[in-house]
Amino acid sequence: MHTTRSSRSWLPGRAWGALVLFVLCAALAGCAYPTQFKPGSSQQEVQAKLGPAYAVTKLDGGAERWLYSTQPMGREAYQLRFGADGQLQTTTQVLTAENFGAIPLGQFSVQQLMQDFGPPMEITSVWSFKGQVWTYRFWDNGIKRFAHVHVDPQGLVQKLMFMDEPLPEPRQRD
Repeated sequence: MHTTRSSRSWLPGRAWGALVLFVLCAALAGCAYPTQFKPGSSQQEVQAKLGPAYAVTKLDGGAERWLYSTQPMGREAYQLRFGADGQLQTTTQVLTAENFGAIPLGQFSVQQLMQDFGPPMEITSVWSFKGQVWTYRFWDNGIKRFAHVHVDPQGLVQKLMFMDEPLPEPRQRD
């Protein structure tokens, strides 16, 4: 009787899944993320691992605020504030309902939106509003949500709407 062995037979089925998970985790461990940096990290260290910031805002006294965003597919954008000495002071996740709700309607420009929140997931138009709708994805207490920021033709935020991200339709079994 002749038996053939699978090329995977040296490892039981469940162990394959564990091995694949381990390899994926090991690969991702090399990826940098804004929250990994502690206060006191240098600008050079942050930029070497994260690359250039999406936006850099000069602050009073020589301080800077750097923005890193995971949009369009992610739900986070981080502001890293550096002191005049180039050392990291704080890291703040800015895509929150509270931060969007603090936008002063009729006064907040597209430039401020890009500096404070970064690029949106998408920019669309709707029939009921003359202007653009900038949509951001974010987490709100563990719930996937959208913030729809309505920008008029003059480039000012006029309206803000929140919506839960729709759940995927369940698969139909045949």
